[in-house]
Amino acid sequence: MARRRRELRETAREALRAAQRELRARPTAKKLSEEIAALRDRFAEGPLTLGQMVAVLQGRAWTLVIMLLALPFISPIPVPLLSVPFGLTIALISLRLALGQKPWLPARLMGKPLPPGFFGAVLTFSGKVLAVLEKFLRPRVSWFAESPALLRLHALAMLGAALVLLLPLPVPFTNSFPAWMILLIAGGLLERDGVAIAVGYAVGGGGVAFFYFLGEAAVRLVEAVKVWFIS
Repeated sequence: MARRRRELRETAREALRAAQRELRARPTAKKLSEEIAALRDRFAEGPLTLGQMVAVLQGRAWTLVIMLLALPFISPIPVPLLSVPFGLTIALISLRLALGQKPWLPARLMGKPLPPGFFGAVLTFSGKVLAVLEKFLRPRVSWFAESPALLRLHALAMLGAALVLLLPLPVPFTNSFPAWMILLIAGGLLERDGVAIAVGYAVGGGGVAFFYFLGEAAVRLVEAVKVWFIS
């Protein structure tokens, strides 16, 4: 019996050592800011299409594309001309992820050149934001970011936020809440950070409250205008 226990302990130790060797041999994933820097370098060579951007980003491409498209909207000032096309692209990618399917976009959209001046500025801004975000993102509560059922739920949450982005409302912060929700959930999925995903849901809840009070204020304003005209 004692000999059997020693053999089991030795087998367990050997399995642990093998796992550690495999982990050390595994290539280290690039930081988000490093991947954006590589994309910016590629963009400097000439016009870049969405399809080329996906190819440069490789393994984590689609989630990074979602983050890149959400970044222009994190400021309080709305960007109405971009909210519809960017929101639609995020929604299409998120819908495929929610259905458990490989993300896909129409060939026409994948082959369309991105605006050099604007997107070059977005990449520079994105690298700075992601460099700060990297200090917060790290593997925590990983099961919340890796469970297949929860992955679909998170994709649905990003889909809902993207649909809000589709509304070109000229009101400050109307794009900020859904954009930050998408950014945090997507970043949490990339880095297996369940805490970041939870914070993303909290931001989304704050957005729901913001839109509720915004709606209440709009209703009261309309009623006040009616009273003013009647009197």
